Amino acid sequence: MSLARRIVLPTRAGVTVLTLLAGAAALALSAGAPLAVVAPAGGAALAGLVVLAGVDLWLSLRLWARDGLRVQRRLPAAFAIGAPTELTLDVVNPGPRRWRLQVFDDLDPRFDFSGLPRTLAVPPQSRQQLRFHVTARERGVVQLGRTQLLWRSRAGCFDVREAVGQAQSLRVYPNFAALARYAWLSGDRRLAQIGIKSFVQRGQGTDFRQLAEYRRGDPLRHLDAKASLRQRKPVVREYQDERDQCVMFLLDCGRRMRADEQSAVAGENSHFDAALDALMLLAYVALTEGDEVGAMTFGGPPGESRDFAPRKGMGTLNALMNRMHDLQPGADHSDYLGAAESLTRRLRRRSLVIILTNFRDEDSPELQPALRLLRQRHLVLLASLRETALARLATQPIDSPDDAATVASAHLLAQARHDAFARVVDHDKLSVDVEPQALAAALVNRYHQVKRAGLL
Repeated sequence: MSLARRIVLPTRAGVTVLTLLAGAAALALSAGAPLAVVAPAGGAALAGLVVLAGVDLWLSLRLWARDGLRVQRRLPAAFAIGAPTELTLDVVNPGPRRWRLQVFDDLDPRFDFSGLPRTLAVPPQSRQQLRFHVTARERGVVQLGRTQLLWRSRAGCFDVREAVGQAQSLRVYPNFAALARYAWLSGDRRLAQIGIKSFVQRGQGTDFRQLAEYRRGDPLRHLDAKASLRQRKPVVREYQDERDQCVMFLLDCGRRMRADEQSAVAGENSHFDAALDALMLLAYVALTEGDEVGAMTFGGPPGESRDFAPRKGMGTLNALMNRMHDLQPGADHSDYLGAAESLTRRLRRRSLVIILTNFRDEDSPELQPALRLLRQRHLVLLASLRETALARLATQPIDSPDDAATVASAHLLAQARHDAFARVVDHDKLSVDVEPQALAAALVNRYHQVKRAGLL
């Protein structure tokens, strides 16, 4: 084994013995014992300890090489940002000797973890499971190094730090638990729990679906005379939302999206993570409705732009996640007009274009021409994220004149932002300006409204 995998350290007991030996020699000399007696005796004792320690280390290393522990790490296929995940280490002792050790897994610095390090006593010919929890703080590719074991030599003279197992790389995706929860809720008609409104499906939409027996409340204009005569009872035509439409996301990766209020309230995502989560949720919804989904980024670091051509099928969601999971906002100003021109050249088919950004009033001179250009061919939904801190300031108790000034200023800023947003979208009822945690539900509701109204 290479030195890079192993570090040998003296134990506290070994250091204590050497300290006591030196102290005894010093005490003997201070008591008047002759140096000619103390030096040979101390040297002999030291030599004996060195020999004992050397034999202990040599024998322990041989035993470890022959019967040392093995560690097997069990990992999920991927991690989700902010989602606690349980990892398991299987510590296997194939030999006839008991080993006592400490275990620490070499985790990526972007993980928060609990349950490490752990002290274990592994009996001979046994297997022990060590479970601990990790939570990823950032998306992207994370590295898990080799597992670190700190085991003690047989006589207790040394602690040996050993690196075992293999380093591994895994991806951290947006928190797709929201997608699973949405699927469960939609199957059980409990969408209101996450703020998504339910709509009556029967008889709505523009695409013919099937014939069905008339029920009270069905539109009379959907009565099918020929089918009713054949069945000798009222029969209506049922319609479904138009399918094979296109939803295209335009995701801002510029400096506006670097806003991060996670430190303000526990459980809040950064603005960019909230936008990415909402993108994935609406992509899932649109794909289940039979629509195409695509995405394009703008404003990010040079060379980091992503372009995902629209496609159908539930396999699209995995492909979209793999394409977008490691995106991070950059430090540059976003070019809205340039992004609109690029999308117009690439996307000829009329689509629902959803712009995810963090709007400011000073962005109006660039954003308004971009919206006008896109609206020449597409239906445009501008989704802007606003800071939650502003609402907290506006609703805080007023206990002093300074508090009153703060609350008034917060209301003034909120009204100014509302007016600026209304101007830039030209009072479009489809666009939304919401706090990050409300973005996903707002987008799904707007998408449903577009489908029901047949705006595409």
